[in-house]
Amino acid sequence: MAARELVVLGTASQAPTRTRNHNGYFLRWDAVGLLFDPGEGTQRQMLLAGVTASSISWVCITHFHGDHCLGLPGVLQRMALDQVTHPVQVCYPAENAEYFGRLRHASLSRDSLCLDEHPLSPPGGEVVATDAFTLEARELSHRVPAFGYRLVEPDGRRMRPDLLVAHGISGPDISRVQKNGKIARNGKVVSLSEVSEPRRGQKFALIMDTRMCDAAFELADGVDMLVCESTFTDADAGLAEDYGHLTAGQAGRIAAESGARLLVLTHFSQRYGSGSGEMSQFAQEAGAAFDGEIVVASDLDRIPLPSRRRAQAQRLANAYRQAICPTGCVHRAGDRCWGR
Repeated sequence: MAARELVVLGTASQAPTRTRNHNGYFLRWDAVGLLFDPGEGTQRQMLLAGVTASSISWVCITHFHGDHCLGLPGVLQRMALDQVTHPVQVCYPAENAEYFGRLRHASLSRDSLCLDEHPLSPPGGEVVATDAFTLEARELSHRVPAFGYRLVEPDGRRMRPDLLVAHGISGPDISRVQKNGKIARNGKVVSLSEVSEPRRGQKFALIMDTRMCDAAFELADGVDMLVCESTFTDADAGLAEDYGHLTAGQAGRIAAESGARLLVLTHFSQRYGSGSGEMSQFAQEAGAAFDGEIVVASDLDRIPLPSRRRAQAQRLANAYRQAICPTGCVHRAGDRCWGR
């Protein structure tokens, strides 16, 4: 089991299909588990995926359309049934707080959970900062109040075994230099920077129902994994705009212009089949703008967060590749144009 991975619990949008459950995304981040948008059927999908109720530390709701939240009562009741005792952090749009209350108390049950609520107000911002990560939220452009989420690990340093040996540092002294930032060795002070190298913190973003907007690019900026709705194909761009959604091509452009490393496409309209032909179309349209790795998500997929490695070359290539807008204009991806 990967220490950091996305478990896809559902990939449908408004209506589930025979092969797609309603939304549900569980992000395992070391010892922390974040459940995003538990749609109807999430509790059963968790059983199939091996995600336990006790592993949930956070529940993050992007908005209160049913396909993103109707599974919440069952998940909370299962957590109570399993006697989860740790506090569970919950985020949701403050403007629709009444719906969270209705869902939490949707039926008669023993409500023994300790929930720490974080109602989100526009335009969003930092939700909480911990030693493990900072959780941020940004208001998106949908038909109802909606927020996307971004997880940012602080930058750190990676110890270099060769440099440790060169300075005669070993055993418990390694922990001491990490903790104190320096250590005395043979009459000389050795700093942490002399025996380590910078380690870029990992980043994750989840963007659900939205039109193209600045907040989507802010959320996706430099992330290692971008989970992005792609409800429609590019042929249905008009429907996407009317209903406040993205096409696969637009999801690809967000990933490209933001320098994401891995793009996970999800939240597919029931109008499209789940065969390899239909799903490959989503990948092709996203790939027309984004030359990084693309995963077209299926229910119960487990997708590891990309391992840490230098990705500067990819980010530079993405920033300067040519993009063609729906209006026919050609421009650099960094020169944003939404075809309006």
